[in-house]
Amino acid sequence: MTRNYTVSRRLLLGAGVKATFLLPTTLIAGLAAAATPAPRHSRRAPAARPPRLVVLDPGHGGKDPGAIGISGTYEKHVALATAFELKRQLEASGQYHVELTRARDIFIPLEHRVEIAERHRAMLFVSMHADALSDPRVRGASIYTLGAHASDAQTRELARRENSADRFAGPDFQGTSPEVAEILASLVQHETRVGSARLAHDLVGALGPRVPLLSNPTRHAGFVVLKAADIPSVLVEMGFMSNRQDEAALRRPAHRVQVAQAMKHAVDAYFAAADQGLRVAG
Repeated sequence: MTRNYTVSRRLLLGAGVKATFLLPTTLIAGLAAAATPAPRHSRRAPAARPPRLVVLDPGHGGKDPGAIGISGTYEKHVALATAFELKRQLEASGQYHVELTRARDIFIPLEHRVEIAERHRAMLFVSMHADALSDPRVRGASIYTLGAHASDAQTRELARRENSADRFAGPDFQGTSPEVAEILASLVQHETRVGSARLAHDLVGALGPRVPLLSNPTRHAGFVVLKAADIPSVLVEMGFMSNRQDEAALRRPAHRVQVAQAMKHAVDAYFAAADQGLRVAG
């Protein structure tokens, strides 16, 4: 006789499996063998899903101001303000619990930001920035995932700038060499890369109708802050402080609310797809 099994999220987490995006069918099947047989006709209401844990990473902070805008706006302040707004929106839905890598104007080395996400067993990690470029005409949001090599010269320069935040740390927190970065990138799990790419795709789709985007807005490079091996991670450049229009927009609370709304929509879409994937796989 064939039995039907219910594989709960608690069972997956209890078995040490972090549901990042899509778990392989064989893994689901193996875990199902340990599950309690589910009655064919059960009237019991499904257990409430615990809130998903999302870690938001407001870039820079403390002695590291990040990019400084044309009118003197600090990237670190814009990143923190938008992260607070996104945290508010996510938690207001009742579906998420949100942790911030920093909740005030302090400096945190890049590797420590990754450790915070890993310590909290985050299901998503979103690093929030508004950097600067040498060309003040360039504007628009863009999304970055981890890659062993930069997708283009502009992204290579952005990664160099973001990774250089550790110049403010002591010698124990200096950035890794390019060779080590390539090795670390090669260790990222396949499911994590798929999840990161999916979230990047959802962010572009959600931000596009609301804010200007760079051409080819989904890019990749060896960003140190994206190197959690088992957490889908993206870095969002919400605009560029080197562009007068972007800086002016990011200074406005109403615009930051719009950006946060788009990012929440993308997080919702990501988890909706993950849930669908788990149902199909099971």
